[in-house]
Amino acid sequence: MIKPALSSISRPASQNNRSKQFPCFLELMEDIKDEYTQDGTTDIHGNPAIKKNTGNWRACPYILGTLTSANECCERLAYYGMSTNLVNYMKDRLNQGNVTAANNVTNWSGTCYIMPLLGAFIADAYIGRYWTISSFMIVYILGLTLLTMTASVKGLKPSCQNGVCDPTRAQTAAVFTALYLIALGTGGIKPCVSSFGADQFDDSDESEKKRKSSFFNWFYFSINIGALIASSVLVWIQTDVGWGWGFGIPAVVMAIAVVSFFMGTRLYRHQKPGGSPLTRIVQVMVASLRKAGVKVPADKSLLYEITQKESAIQGSRKLDHTDQFKFLDKAAVETQEDKARSLVNPWRLCTVTQVEELKSILRILPVWASGIVFSTVYGQMSTMFVLQGNTLDRHMGPHFQIPSASLSIFDTISVIVWVPIYDRIIVPAVRRSTGRERGFTQLTRMGIGLVISIFSMVAAGILEVARLRTVARHGLYDVTSGYVPMSIFWQVPQYFIVGAAEIFTFIGQLEFFYDQAPDAMRSMCSALSLTTVALGNYLSTLLVTIVTSITTRNGKLGWIPDNLNRGHLDYFFWLLAVLSLLNFGVYLLIAKCYTYKKTVEDEKTTANDVELQ
Repeated sequence: MIKPALSSISRPASQNNRSKQFPCFLELMEDIKDEYTQDGTTDIHGNPAIKKNTGNWRACPYILGTLTSANECCERLAYYGMSTNLVNYMKDRLNQGNVTAANNVTNWSGTCYIMPLLGAFIADAYIGRYWTISSFMIVYILGLTLLTMTASVKGLKPSCQNGVCDPTRAQTAAVFTALYLIALGTGGIKPCVSSFGADQFDDSDESEKKRKSSFFNWFYFSINIGALIASSVLVWIQTDVGWGWGFGIPAVVMAIAVVSFFMGTRLYRHQKPGGSPLTRIVQVMVASLRKAGVKVPADKSLLYEITQKESAIQGSRKLDHTDQFKFLDKAAVETQEDKARSLVNPWRLCTVTQVEELKSILRILPVWASGIVFSTVYGQMSTMFVLQGNTLDRHMGPHFQIPSASLSIFDTISVIVWVPIYDRIIVPAVRRSTGRERGFTQLTRMGIGLVISIFSMVAAGILEVARLRTVARHGLYDVTSGYVPMSIFWQVPQYFIVGAAEIFTFIGQLEFFYDQAPDAMRSMCSALSLTTVALGNYLSTLLVTIVTSITTRNGKLGWIPDNLNRGHLDYFFWLLAVLSLLNFGVYLLIAKCYTYKKTVEDEKTTANDVELQ
């Protein structure tokens, strides 16, 4: 059987006339469109993907069921399980001080969120998402295995006497080698998993496009299942059973995930890597500067674009011209010198699609930047919320105290509760009102999350005001930890609100960066969205440093002293609430000016629909 080597089939007006003369022609074209995906995806052998045999929800048991619930979920389980307790491991087993241990943990965590840029570049430029995930999963398992060995194998495991450990330099080096292997493995998994899952749904098929939106919701749901297990079961195993078991269990589950992932190979759809995206971006910039004095024609159809195939960029559909960043259009102006050349020099002449790739990235960047403040708010769960919780009554019954950091489980529970509510109740209700398949637009969804995050800071601030009044009423200024007669469970609302905000903003970001990224840059843009988490944490550090520096002048204790009963942590929460409000105001302007990406195929489909009507 000869398979058509095309990833999109349009129906121009001439075909409508032809179909009147040859009724079977249109039927044949529709049959071909129904048989193959139209978004450029292929099967594992590089042939056009057959709809009924590949992708869609039939592939998602291996993606949501193994790649996310066992791989991404396990990766989250391993990450949160290690990061939550890693500072204690370094203190207890590596005999490090508080500052050294804390810095080592934050450096490692930051690396975990920077490495996705490397993995995304490799996926988009060279080997694709499937092989990037496969290879980096192996690296991740090697790291987990080595980390397990450092906690259980004699010679790699530090010797301890009377609760005091004395690791050698080699043993310490082995731990850090394992951790940074895990960080490297994370770099290939994080940016590719969500994009690869979304690749299983054909953008040109309205029914599949609708299901893709649900995929992102359930993808994030799976991540939080991993976080739930990590913050409860895994931490308990590490603390009460042993570090060897606590690190070994994720390694075993990850190994099972690899086997399961490969079992679904024949069902997957693949986007072909399109070459180095950074090179294409630089080519547009250089070509635009070279032609700074060239006038862009009023008729934009005269701009250079190839006609022989779908796009000059492998694995990417053609993009329609947009009017923003007009200076970059100069890169696509075909001069007499360009026409005289037998071969096109991409450093002098670029296609409209290549120019629009860069425009898409430039349009995305302001939206990306607006997520940094949100990530700063999100990061308070592991810092200021924990410090606040340390001052509250943590008793559950007469003999047990809940660790203040464990209250992050309510953020996870919130996500798990809100995902099905959003997907099954909110979206259908909003769809009936707006007529949009996804209910909200992606920008609207993210904006709602930004608003909700403000209330999480308000809730934390109100609780801190109430706590300080209780301290004043009982004269507990010198009580530095616990025993303030207020239950720690008064913190549940602020955690729960953060979880609700995640459903809108973080999942909206996943969907937005996948949809609005050029086809050949989707992994890179997914990695870019992850960097907001790293930058949000850095911004939090910067704010705390500035606040401390200003508020401790002239011998004052400041807003965030070691004894919070004599400070004003509530002022810091009000500051974040105000910054979040200002960020939302800027976001509204960004969203109002944003132009959604549109492929040439989208334009043809719209034109044909209007003509047929």
